Amino acid sequence: MKLFGTDGVRGKAGDFLDAMTTMKLAMAAGIYFRKHSTTNKILVGKDTRRSGYMIENALVSGLTAVGYDVIQIGPMPTPAIAYLTESMRCDAGIMISASHNPFDDNGIKFFDNNGDKLNISCEKAIEEIFFNDDLLAAEQVIGKKIGSCKRIDDVIGRYIVSIKSSFPKDLTLKGIRIVLDCANGAAYKVAPTILEELGADVFLINANPDGVNINENCGALHPENVGNIVREVRADIGIALDGDADRLVVIDENGEVIDGDKLLGSLCRYLDEQDLLKGQSCVATVMSNQALEDYLNQYDINLQRTDVGDKNVLVNMKSNGINFGGEQSGHVIFSDFAKTGDGLASALQVLALILRSGKKASEVLNPFELYPQLLKNLSINKKIPLNEIDGLDEILASVREKGMRELIRYSGTENVLRVLLEGKDKKLVDDTMKELVTFFESKL
Repeated sequence: MKLFGTDGVRGKAGDFLDAMTTMKLAMAAGIYFRKHSTTNKILVGKDTRRSGYMIENALVSGLTAVGYDVIQIGPMPTPAIAYLTESMRCDAGIMISASHNPFDDNGIKFFDNNGDKLNISCEKAIEEIFFNDDLLAAEQVIGKKIGSCKRIDDVIGRYIVSIKSSFPKDLTLKGIRIVLDCANGAAYKVAPTILEELGADVFLINANPDGVNINENCGALHPENVGNIVREVRADIGIALDGDADRLVVIDENGEVIDGDKLLGSLCRYLDEQDLLKGQSCVATVMSNQALEDYLNQYDINLQRTDVGDKNVLVNMKSNGINFGGEQSGHVIFSDFAKTGDGLASALQVLALILRSGKKASEVLNPFELYPQLLKNLSINKKIPLNEIDGLDEILASVREKGMRELIRYSGTENVLRVLLEGKDKKLVDDTMKELVTFFESKL
């Protein structure tokens, strides 16, 4: 597809994602959603990027031009849009955000009336309409059929109540010291409110967005900043969110970052102990460390792997009746509490785990040791299909015979080959990676 990537439409604001492109995309989406409309309302939220104003207004123009009524709710986390779209009975929801990307990027994510991200077939249908100029012109309306727009500022309370209800009622955060980094992003209001209302003593940082400082040396991309403050104020835990708050990084009381796979393992085991794990399974991606799978297998928990992307994790979870999964990058999905990865809902479950264990974060969130893992990004001249590279099957067979796991894939946006190699022997992993790099450099 030319527009949609792994998570909606994303690009440089004002360049790839300019006002005209956005308006056409909104018209195409409106035409698509109108086929199954029940309320004729579409919800629009955004993060704190300056370009959000331009994109939001272009979306409103496009949607109203094809007859849709639009509800604008301003800066809110991505998972809040998913929740509120269903809660407010809208035909669809749209989030304007480029997640953890720099401020000059932006993106558009779509949700259906159930608050679920669109599947590939839906995105393809919208993209086909986008490139059909005759259809776009024919579907524009006039007179009383033109849509309306209104801004609602009090929906923040609905989301706060929803997230707070996911925290066990028999627990309290009273006396818990938390360093919270909001990345100058979409959760700068809701995150501290939720934690403080549950009783926590919150040390808040990076909660003053100015339109250009989102993700800038802060948040989930720079958890070391939180670690420094955790040590300084002797906090019990640190929480770092990304720009749209669908991603979580946890820092223990020593200021050390908890690995994403260790976090998944700890939380999955916690759900299992509470008899809350459905399907006796966890869903992660091919990027997750083999040590996570081996750890869960000790407790008869099956790890199912998907391609990279939280959308793929969600599809697997729904298909197999599983209520927990995520990515090592910090997208953690509790489907009993949220429609997608939700940094705040996940943070509350981490805190519940710590409180119920009676242990420190460093003890309970480090249940196993990771196997050595290397990731190399190789610049290449051309993307030859992997199955057409002479000698690749043989060299990969040798890798597997040595007891290692490999993942080789091309970047979707750059001339880059990503090579992941993992095994229990670090020296063997290092040596084998050198062989693989030499091989691919000679072929590509």
